[in-house]
Amino acid sequence: MVAPETPPLPPMQFAPRIDLVVVAEMVAPGARVLDVGCGDGELLRLLAETRGVDGRGIEISREGVNYCVAKGLAVIQGDADVDLVDYPDDAFDYVILSQTLQATRHPRKVLEHMLRIGRYAVVSFPNFGHWRIRLQLLTRGRMPVTENLSQSWYETPNIHFCTIRDFVELVRQLNTKMERAVALNGRGRPVRLHAPWWFWNMFGEQAVFLLSRRV
Repeated sequence: MVAPETPPLPPMQFAPRIDLVVVAEMVAPGARVLDVGCGDGELLRLLAETRGVDGRGIEISREGVNYCVAKGLAVIQGDADVDLVDYPDDAFDYVILSQTLQATRHPRKVLEHMLRIGRYAVVSFPNFGHWRIRLQLLTRGRMPVTENLSQSWYETPNIHFCTIRDFVELVRQLNTKMERAVALNGRGRPVRLHAPWWFWNMFGEQAVFLLSRRV
């Protein structure tokens, strides 16, 4: 299975987060999409306006669901760790997990279900191996607080931090095909495309991966 070539996004009426733009650029126009942990629906809105997708969402918080429904988005309340098992195989073209992997209780199982439910899985997450995080741990000896990890350790919903290299190793263990990958630095710009993983792991504040099942 080879990921389809996707055109750049057209001009937008609003300014979404840069990582959401990268995610949207990996999705083919008109695709069936499930956004897991869709939050306030910003990504679903972006995909609807720029890709014309048939989008659905799952969000664990009632406030997030209400916010999405008020925007006219098709979102239900659900838990990625529990409810993905109920979806049939190949129900969607793309299943997206944006900045949510680290908040799941069983990241590996969630990823396995995503690849079962969709032809492609798109996963983005903050990189706990970034040099600023390493420096804070080294110099302060405390759990770091950054723009992408903005809550203190006792308030954060994040329970499974990982680095880019950790995620790459998980992809290898699952025998999953990595179609595309992008690491973004602190300014939201892509880290050098053909740099080795250790370089991405050191200088990428967040990463976005497009995955597919091996046939």
